[in-house]
Amino acid sequence: MNFIALIGALALTYYRPHRKLDWLQEIVAPLVQLLERNFNGGNRLQGMTAWALVVLLPSLLVGAVYYVLLQVNAILGIVFGVALLYFTLRLSQFGPRAEEIIAALRTGNIDEARLLLGQWEKIDSDNFTLTQVAQVSVETVLSRSHYGLFAPIFWFVILGPAGALFYRLSHIVTMEWQPEEATPFNDWARKVFRWLNWPPAFVTAGSFAIVGDFEDAIYCWRSQAETWPDKAMGMILASGAGALGVRIGEPLPMNGILVFRPEIGLGDAADADYLRSAVGLVWRVLVLLIGLLLLLTFAHWLGQ
Repeated sequence: MNFIALIGALALTYYRPHRKLDWLQEIVAPLVQLLERNFNGGNRLQGMTAWALVVLLPSLLVGAVYYVLLQVNAILGIVFGVALLYFTLRLSQFGPRAEEIIAALRTGNIDEARLLLGQWEKIDSDNFTLTQVAQVSVETVLSRSHYGLFAPIFWFVILGPAGALFYRLSHIVTMEWQPEEATPFNDWARKVFRWLNWPPAFVTAGSFAIVGDFEDAIYCWRSQAETWPDKAMGMILASGAGALGVRIGEPLPMNGILVFRPEIGLGDAADADYLRSAVGLVWRVLVLLIGLLLLLTFAHWLGQ
């Protein structure tokens, strides 16, 4: 059932792309911010309570509804799973936006490339060079494919639609509750998301290595992942950059200062061609994961 629901959701997302960058975040973010304003008294229990209301409770409700629908009629359960995944996965976001930046980079329109990247990643890109725009765009494709596609699929396979929603809501909460600073209020949410993110991060990084340059991906993973502030994302970026044979990371001029970032990857500096290769890498990983899930589904059916 999970395989059919996933294929249906991916097909629907491909042929009916989302018009908004992240529909789920736009709906949930105001509620998350409201809970922070009303519950944040500076202690951990309040943060756990707010987290349970916005992450745990909706996920449990979705899991219960999905289970009941499957018991009533399998088709109803599949339709519910497709609908939920359609609004949870972000398949339609990284490809088209990357293509717009690729077109601007190839024509040398740096102002347009900076604007598109700034709107996409919500960062100050006004002083980026063409190479820096390409570097950050490659990083964005790799990171957003993990957070919005591969990790939710991983938890969907494990826990059904509730697992995909649980991961996405956990990620949204960590982004909205002072992501750059650990506080008693957001401590529990940050810990839960780290636990949730580690297993699919290994899967994403390993998949990049399998469908790309395996030797360079593993080398970068082992030697460079620990240099990135977020270790899970360090694995993903290092493996992805090694698989592509491109250099990313490096210091960036943002908000009037030079922000230090370690160099990750091997080979040439990023450009429009490497950005397109990054999009292709993501599609190959998606095909790989669908193939593996298909094999598991057949094995399950044969074992019954």
